[in-house]
This record gives sequence, structure tokens and C-alpha cells, in this order.
Amino acid sequence: IKLEMPTINLDGEVTVLATVPEVIEALESCAMTWQKLISTALEEQLKKVPQGNGPLAEVDLWRERNNTLSALTEQTKLSDVQKVLEILQEAESEHIGDLQIVLSDLRKCHMEALDNVKFLSTLERHLKNLTYGTGFNVVLDTIPSLMNALRMVWIISRHYNKDERMVPLMERIAWEISARVYKVVDLHTLFKEDRAAAKKKIAEAKSTLEQWKKCYFAVRAEIEASGREQHWEFDRKRLFEKTDYMTSVCQDLYDILQVIIEEFYNIFGPELKTVTGDPKRIDDLLRAVKGLTSPVEELTFDPFSIKSAHGWKLIMEEFKEEVSVENVKQIFVQNLKDPPLYKNHPPVAGAIYWSRALFYRIKRTIIRFQEVEELLASERGKEVKQIYLQVAKRMKEYEDQKYNQWRDGTEQTLPLLLKNTLLTVITVTEEPVTTKKGVCFIVNFSPMLHEIIVETKYMEQLGFPVPEIARYVALQEDKYLRYTNGLKNMLDRYHRLMGTLNEAETKLLDDHIQELWRVFKSGHRRLNWNSLGIGDFIVRCTQAIRKFESLVHQIHNNSEDISNKLLFIESTNLFKFPLSKNGDELPKAKEFFEYLKCERAKDVAHMVRKYTAISQLLIKVEGRVANTNSGKSPKLTSYYAYWENRIYQVLTQLIVKNLQAFNAAILANVPLFQTEAILSVPEIILQPNASEIDKMTVQCIRDCVEVTKHFVRWMHGTCIECPPQHIREDEVITFSFYSDVSQNPLIIEQAILITQNVHKLLASLSKYLNQWKRYHLLWKLDKDIVMERLAAEKPACITFDEELQFYMKVAQEVTQQPLIKDEQFIRLQLAPLAYTVQENARGWMISLGKLLNESAREELFSLQEEIQVGVFSSCC
Repeated sequence: IKLEMPTINLDGEVTVLATVPEVIEALESCAMTWQKLISTALEEQLKKVPQGNGPLAEVDLWRERNNTLSALTEQTKLSDVQKVLEILQEAESEHIGDLQIVLSDLRKCHMEALDNVKFLSTLERHLKNLTYGTGFNVVLDTIPSLMNALRMVWIISRHYNKDERMVPLMERIAWEISARVYKVVDLHTLFKEDRAAAKKKIAEAKSTLEQWKKCYFAVRAEIEASGREQHWEFDRKRLFEKTDYMTSVCQDLYDILQVIIEEFYNIFGPELKTVTGDPKRIDDLLRAVKGLTSPVEELTFDPFSIKSAHGWKLIMEEFKEEVSVENVKQIFVQNLKDPPLYKNHPPVAGAIYWSRALFYRIKRTIIRFQEVEELLASERGKEVKQIYLQVAKRMKEYEDQKYNQWRDGTEQTLPLLLKNTLLTVITVTEEPVTTKKGVCFIVNFSPMLHEIIVETKYMEQLGFPVPEIARYVALQEDKYLRYTNGLKNMLDRYHRLMGTLNEAETKLLDDHIQELWRVFKSGHRRLNWNSLGIGDFIVRCTQAIRKFESLVHQIHNNSEDISNKLLFIESTNLFKFPLSKNGDELPKAKEFFEYLKCERAKDVAHMVRKYTAISQLLIKVEGRVANTNSGKSPKLTSYYAYWENRIYQVLTQLIVKNLQAFNAAILANVPLFQTEAILSVPEIILQPNASEIDKMTVQCIRDCVEVTKHFVRWMHGTCIECPPQHIREDEVITFSFYSDVSQNPLIIEQAILITQNVHKLLASLSKYLNQWKRYHLLWKLDKDIVMERLAAEKPACITFDEELQFYMKVAQEVTQQPLIKDEQFIRLQLAPLAYTVQENARGWMISLGKLLNESAREELFSLQEEIQVGVFSSCC
């Protein structure tokens, strides 16, 4: 489209040209031509529609419109055109108004086209993937991105933010997605492809159709949640009616493939041919399965068209009916030997119930076939009917066989099961020490007996005649249930009680357990399920268990008391440290260890009282079990030994834990006592010295272990303390736990470790004190001899000054040294040492001062004599 320019000369001023009639006439004619040309062009563009059903056709339409209107708009911007408009405006021509309106429409249409092209271009890449993508995976990945891009267009665009523009575009996108499915899913070839590949193809097609709707609603929800954007309230029928229907058809096709692959071909395979031994029959079944898809492959209408929905529904119903008969048949054949049972159904009656349920399924199918005569009269209908008759006959034979086998087996087995004893005994361990704990009693009510009762009830419901003995037993079910529950509860109570006994308690109660077993004896030797005294037997056993239970509880109460006393002993702290005095002031080493010893003695007295009380508690147990109170009953020998061993373990643990705690206290950086560093010429030592501290530590460890000497051992086979043994007149031995506990490797190891750690600490402190030896000349040299030598040398005053400055510096330096050194559990007080060094330095300063004084006096007296001699001479 090209605008024709005026042929007259337009050079000159606009105001001048606007007064020339010939010019105005020529320009008005040109303006009318432009108006008509532009109006026609706009009309043609607005009449155009997208050439195709897909979204890209809409993009192409707007791009073409933009190109056309852009070229026309550029021409209106030419200088000649603008001058014509100015002249006509100046001349107030009546034609200028109509031309201005047309030019305004052109600008609006051009801006709209330009804006739409800009925003649709942001969608173009996604739309091309949708249209030309190589597979469904590309489409599936594209749809979410495309939907988000549509949202941005909806928000930002000035023209695609209205339903009348956005809905048609989305409708075209839905059409394109549907078209992709049309191209890929061809029913004439689908069932001839590899079954797994076909199934995958249908699944992907369905997912693609679903993804379209899913992403739409996801973005719609985001828009609503934002609260700032205009909501999508589009016509859902236009957007999803077609894709939703195609989704349902894809699901139908997937179901057909699923049935064929999973429920037929995977079953009627080589394994079934081997099991059945009838490969020809399996091949016939496979051919029948293949024929199921023929009506779908030979369709004369488009299954994806909503107009054909009724026809497709009939096809699927026919397929499902045929599958139902074939499916029931193959389920029956496959599960003959091990049929699936309903919950609580017994094996035989359950199998018959299963067979009848399958029969009713195919019977309902045949009845529905009969309702549509043309279906049953067809060749396929006749085949289905024949299959039905064959399967029904086999099911009847199967039921009869199952029933006959059960009836014969029940008549033979049931009398024998009723003769079983009430209880049976099993051994769960072979260890001789815990024989009684290892013996278990179980209710000897055979599961087969319970099964026969249930089978009998269900067989009668199924209408089968049952043996009289089976009916009698079934009528007694409540009684048997009451007996078995009573026996089980009684035995559970017994086994729980036995489970609470340890090895020593089991031996202790041996006689009582034997007595209990004598009550149980008739249950596993004489009484059976035909006996009349079962109820009385349960009562006798329950009473005996209750009596035994009372005794066990009494023993356990005593055991708990003993355990509490042992726990008190085991948790005693044998190293109670004194609290520091006045903040930083700690006890001295001897005070510290004396305090430990005194506190330990108090605690040991408490521990011994607890230990002594244990014998009385054991005598109390003796009274319950053996009716004596001697403390030396032979029936309790192993029980005494058990507790004596426990006491040994507790005492061992007591010493080990306390030594470990003491060792930890030694290594911790928390001082517990203090010692002083002093000068013992010529050495700097600790007070008390390292050897004494080491001895006190070793003695403290020994005292800790010797605590066990206060726990006297019991005489053999009793809980009575062994009296002191007189070996000689002046030597008495007391048998205590000390001899055993002190030999324990853990205790020896811990004692050695503590000693080594204390040695290391004392060595470290000695090494620290070595730095004070730099002042050793203060006390090593003989002060008198040094002063005599210095006096003999008659040193100058500056020498005295240097020496005095040296000793003054030493005295000041000592005061600046830290006077407390904390290392692990010892605090070293350095003040006495510092004071001694300072006093030594001062002593040297005093001696030098005296020497300086004497030297100065001698010099003064000498000078005085010289002065006097001089005066006397001058007078003479």
C-alpha cells in the first residue's frame, strides 16, 4: 500500500500556500484519496482471521498486521505528508477532520498490533515446542513454562488482559495439545505395537492432557493468592471440555492395555504352559485375548470426538464384559491350588466361597448379555456363553471335591484331636542350672480342632451336610473357647511370674515350684478335651499360682530392700573434700588428708550398719521359704552365695568408682589443699615435702581400699558373719572382703595410675621451683667472707652503689612474682619463699651499708687528721 504524493510544488511558507486556492484544491483531492486508501487497508486487516487452529496462526496474524500497518504509518510520517496536513489545517479545510480521524485509527491499530506482537513473541518459543516438539516429554516440560508466560502477558499486556483475547488464545493452545495426541495415538496401529511401548505412549498422552489443566489451575491459584492481579475467570468448557474427554478415552485405552499386558499375557505365558501341561489351550486363550481388541481397532468413528462419546461407551462396555468372563476364568485356573480367602474364612469353606463368588460374577455378566439379545446371538456372544458353561461345570466339580475331602478327613481326625491332653510341656533351654525356668507349659488345643469347628459352621451355611461329631463339637465351641482362654491366662500368669525370678531365686524356690508342677501334672498326663473336670483343674492351678505368686512377691520385696542397701553402699563417696576457708584459703596437706580420713570413717560406720542389716533380711526370707530363722538353712545355701557375690561386686564397684573419682579430682584444675615453698639452704623445697605428700596420697588410697576390711565375710553356707579366728595368742584374723577386693586388677591399676599422676604433679612443681635457684647466690655465698674481701679491696663508692642497686632490684623483683601457683589439685604458696629471698637480699644490702659506713668513717677520720695537722703546721 503506497500513498500518492501531490504533484504540485509545496515549497514556501505554510501560511502563504494556505491562501492559494489551486493548492488547496489539489491537496484536498489528495487527502480524500489517502483517507479512502487507509480506511480500506484498516478494514481489510480487521477482517482477517488466523489461518489455522493452532496458537502460532494467531501470532502470524498479528505479525502480518503489524508489518502492514507499520509500513503505512511510516509513510504518514513523511515530511510531504505532514506539510499537506499543516497546509490543510491552516486553510481550515473541511476534509482535514475526516483524514485526522482515519490517521488516529491507524495509529491505534498499529500500536495494538505492535504491542501484541511484542508480547506474543515471548510465547513463541514455547508455542513452537508445543507444535513441533519431538515427543510428549518436550510438551510436558513446555506447558508449565508456557502457562507462567501467559500469566505475565495477562499482567503486563494492554490488550491480552481481557477474556475476549486470552480465552481464544488458550483455546488454540488446548487445540494444539489435542492435535498432538491425535497424531500420536492411532488406534489402527496401537495394539500392533510393542505392548509396553504402547502403554507408555498412552500414559504420556494422558499426562500431557492432564498437565494442561493442572498447570492452568496452579497458576490461577497463584493469581488469587497474590491478591494484586486480575483473576482468571475463563470459560472452562471452551478450555477443557475437549481435553478432559480425550483424557478419559486415554484412560480407557490404558486400561485395555493394562488388562491385556498384566492380566492376560503375563499370566498365559510359558510358565503357565509348563504348569498346566496344555500349551494348545493356552495358545487358544491368547488368541481369544487378542480378539478382545478387534472392535477397538476396527472403529468407524473418531473415539476422541465428543460427538462419538455414546459409541465409544458401548465399545468399552462390551470389552469389559468379555474381559470379565475371561478374567474370572483365568483367576479360577490360576488360583485353584491356593485360592485367596476372605478374612476369617477357613481353608476349605473359604475356597468354596471363593469359587462361588467367581461364579456369581460371570453369571451376572451372562445375565447382562442376555438382556441385549443381539450381543448374545453374535459369534462372540456364543463363544462367551460356551466359556461360561465350561467354567461353571469346573467350579461345581471343584466344590464337590473340596467338600468330600473335608468330610472324610474330619470323620477320621476329629476323635483323635479330642483325645489330646490339655497341656503339653516344652523345654526352651538345655542349661541344667535354669532347668525349671526353661520349662514351658502350653495349651494343647490343636489349631486343626479350631479349624474343624469353623469349617463346620461355614459348611452348614453353604448348605452341605456335616458329620454328627463335627456338629456336636461345633456346638461346644463356646465351652472350648472358655477353657482355652482360662488355661492360657493361667499359664501366662505362671510364665510371667517365672520370668521375674533370677537363677538364685529359682533354686531358692525349687520345692515350691515342684509343688506347683504336681498340680499341673494332671493337665498334661491325664485330662483331655473329652474330660469333665477341666473347669476344676483350672481353678486348682489358679489357686496354686496365686499362693506361689504371694511368696514370690514377699521375696522380691526383701530383695528390693537388700538392693537399696547395696545401692547406698555402692554410691557412698569415700573422698569428701573439705571446703576452702575464707575464700582462697585452702587446708594444708595434712589437714586435707586427715579430713578425708575422718569423713570416711563416719561413712563407713553407716555402710557397715546397712551391711549388717542384710543378714536379718535374708533370715526373714528363710522364715518364708524354710520356716526357720537360723541364718544357715541348707535350702538357702545358693541364695546366701548369690547375695554374698552381689556384695563383693558392689564393694569392688565402690572402690573402683571412688578411685576413679579421686584420680579425676587430681587431674582437674581445681586445687584441694595447699603446700608452701620454703628455702632450706641450700635447696628450695615443698613443705610438707614431695615425699611426705606422696606418702599421704598412697596412705589415702590404701585407706580407701581397706574400707572393705570392715565388711566381714559370712560363714560358708550361711548369712552369719565369721567370728575372728585366733591363730596365735597375740594374732587374730578377721575374714573380710578385703583380701578379694584388694587383688582386683582394676583397683590395682587405678591405684598405680593415681600414684603416677601425683608423682608427675610433684615433679612438675619441683621443676617450677627450680626457676627460683637464680637467686641462689644470696644464700650460697658466705656474707662475712665476701664483706672482708670487699673491705680489703677498698672499693670506690660507685662499686657500693652498683652492688646496692643489684640487691635492691632483686628485692623488688621478688615482690612482683606470683605468690600462688595452682596446678591440678595442689595450690603452691610461694609467699614464704619470696619473703626469705627478700630478707636475704636486704641482709646483703645492710652488710654493704655497714661496710660503706665504716669505709666512709675511716676516710672522714683520716681527712680530719690531715686537716688538724695542716692547721697546726701553719700556726707554728
